Amino acid sequence: MPRQPRLDIPGVPQHVVQRGNDRQPCFFREEDYLRYLGELTELALRLKCAVHAYVLMTNHVHLLLTPSGVGQVSRLMQALGRRYVRYVNDRYHRSGTLWEGRYKPCLVDRDSYLLHGYRYIELNPVRARMVDDPAGYRWSSHGANALGQHDALVTPHANFLALDPDPCRRQATYRELVRQAISEDDLIAIRLHLQRQHALGSDRFRAAIEAQLGRRAGPARIGRPAKRQAESAL
Repeated sequence: MPRQPRLDIPGVPQHVVQRGNDRQPCFFREEDYLRYLGELTELALRLKCAVHAYVLMTNHVHLLLTPSGVGQVSRLMQALGRRYVRYVNDRYHRSGTLWEGRYKPCLVDRDSYLLHGYRYIELNPVRARMVDDPAGYRWSSHGANALGQHDALVTPHANFLALDPDPCRRQATYRELVRQAISEDDLIAIRLHLQRQHALGSDRFRAAIEAQLGRRAGPARIGRPAKRQAESAL
């Protein structure tokens, strides 16, 4: 049975996750993280994909980005994957695949889930008990979004900028948002929609996506998933 095309609409944010093969590490040294970020920065600029939030974990990557055109995210992830795998295989004298199949994306409702996506991504190292505070993790967008540090990769989304017109107050507001725990229901919703590559947002958002694409963008019954349905944490 052929694969369904990914849900992909210009101007609609996507939360993307890509894992190392068999959940094995895909970053081994500091230089690897820097290489990945350098390649991602170049490709995001070339392919006109605005990256709003990211985290590079030891064995997987989360990105929150908005493409300017159809297929731009797919082209970015394919080119990035090829470049980075070639680099890793050459550097560590290995061969074969590095990633676990295709990346998984889900469209994100900017009005109801966009800032949840920011927080979910940047809090990954805290949930993994690698740090107590996201500010202590170097390989994420938290330094740019919460602390105002320069990061050439990060393009703030309009909804993030709307937190406050003053950068210092905006960063303080965002830090306070990050300190507020994401609810268990929202964690489950994000994980499940990523796993199934469904559109994440309100019923109205889902219906608009389905009307535009002419196909289902989620389960037949639209609603927040029950806790027992959640897949393993992403």
